[in-house]
Amino acid sequence: MHERDVDRESRPLHPRREQRQSELRVFGLHACLAVFQRRRAAIRKVYLEKDRLGALREVIAHCVANRIGYRLLPGEELEKLTKSQHHEGVCFEVLRAPLLPLDTALAAIAPERPAWFAWLDGVGNPHNLGAMLRSAAHFGCAGLIVPRDAGLGLSGAACRVAEGGAEAVPLIGIDAAESAIAILHRHRFDLLATVVRGGDDLFAVPLPKRAVFVMGAEEAGMSDVLIARCDRRIGIPGSGAVESLNVSAAFAVFAALWASQSRP
Repeated sequence: MHERDVDRESRPLHPRREQRQSELRVFGLHACLAVFQRRRAAIRKVYLEKDRLGALREVIAHCVANRIGYRLLPGEELEKLTKSQHHEGVCFEVLRAPLLPLDTALAAIAPERPAWFAWLDGVGNPHNLGAMLRSAAHFGCAGLIVPRDAGLGLSGAACRVAEGGAEAVPLIGIDAAESAIAILHRHRFDLLATVVRGGDDLFAVPLPKRAVFVMGAEEAGMSDVLIARCDRRIGIPGSGAVESLNVSAAFAVFAALWASQSRP
């Protein structure tokens, strides 16, 4: 089948508004390959530079076999499509993965198994979110908990920075903080407020085997109400030359230390 024939059979390049709301343009080689490996049924269209045909041979074969449109584009056209210079020669239009319910995420964890989540309170920068997803995937995070009304969702930029982590770590949607905290406590998870000042020294205290690291936005931090509902406050001590770490860098420190303490 010729490329032109495949493209003619695909959806329009500019889908209707209601379609766009449920779709996402993922770009970057590792991010796109992760979608193909884990959720290939979600792929709706593929755009790529000619130089990527070899690396994406299996993807193109899948497109041909399943009548999914693909199009060869020059780099400058991919840059316009993705609104990024960092597209790495490939972009997929995919269906968004729905937010996972907290009960579903918890049901997948054996009662005695060590596990950890992160709760994001106001974190919205796509590059921070992508970096956190990458660290979360590397250190085996069970999911990132986000309030549904916060409007936090994946973007193409976040997926690229995550380097495949966005497909490995689910976003878990919650409607009410109090009920989510009660459910987590019922499953014996401790909530740890990560704070700049006034917290226990992260490197001097043991971390719980079932932990939820509550992370706030860089400027505003997390809400005082949420901090008050956490079981402990912890912080990362430093030299004092800067006030604190970037939220994604701090996230990686918490994740790495939890992983090192929770090894069998």
